Amino acid sequence: MSDNSIPPPENARENARENSREKSGDFSPEMRLHAPATQRNRLPIAQALAAWLPPEVQAGGRVLEVASGTGEHALYFAASFPGMTWQPSDPEPVHRASIAAYRADHLEAGGRDNLAPPLDLDATREDWLGATSPPDGPVDAPFDAVVCCNMIHIAPWAAAEGLVAGAARVLKPGGGLFLYGPFKRGGAHTAPSNEAFDASLRAQNPAWGVRDLEAVAELAARAGFAAPQVAELPANNLAVWFEKQ
Repeated sequence: MSDNSIPPPENARENARENSREKSGDFSPEMRLHAPATQRNRLPIAQALAAWLPPEVQAGGRVLEVASGTGEHALYFAASFPGMTWQPSDPEPVHRASIAAYRADHLEAGGRDNLAPPLDLDATREDWLGATSPPDGPVDAPFDAVVCCNMIHIAPWAAAEGLVAGAARVLKPGGGLFLYGPFKRGGAHTAPSNEAFDASLRAQNPAWGVRDLEAVAELAARAGFAAPQVAELPANNLAVWFEKQ
């Protein structure tokens, strides 16, 4: 399971209840979800982002985060890059409600208004932004960066395909797609713990699993991205940056 996402509730009524709260703007404290690993990995991820985001983007750019999960990463990154507008998104109502609750806390505490309301965005959907209905109206591309942490290994390969294709559509030329998570390199796992994690994922769903970095790079190249820049992060994870050509 990813660091910053929580499985959607099995009961459809729970989704409907969270969807209703989201539309009404009633964000109570119990709606905030927590993924403990975000406390450990958020700083290394932010440091990797800072190394690849150009200074002018950090001073006034726009970032779209796909599969924001609990919203804890979005909250931290928006605070870490106060000059940028951070646009979170997630297809699950319970996650969007958590993101909105953290955002409300942030604003009530006097935080900068650079964390946007969450979008209902499914990476496999072709029309990423046109089908959304955020409270403040439609969101326009292009973005300076697209960020996705811990998603492609807990989703079918179609999600990775949709992510890369969607990023290519909404990014500015020279913008970047940033990925974080475990990857295989040269067809091999980078650590025994990743191999065990991969086996556990595939036991839950045969369509899930740790992806080959080379397969993702090939997918990105076909969509018009340059070869990846790679940084090794703690806990046998990688940060990967694909620049749109």
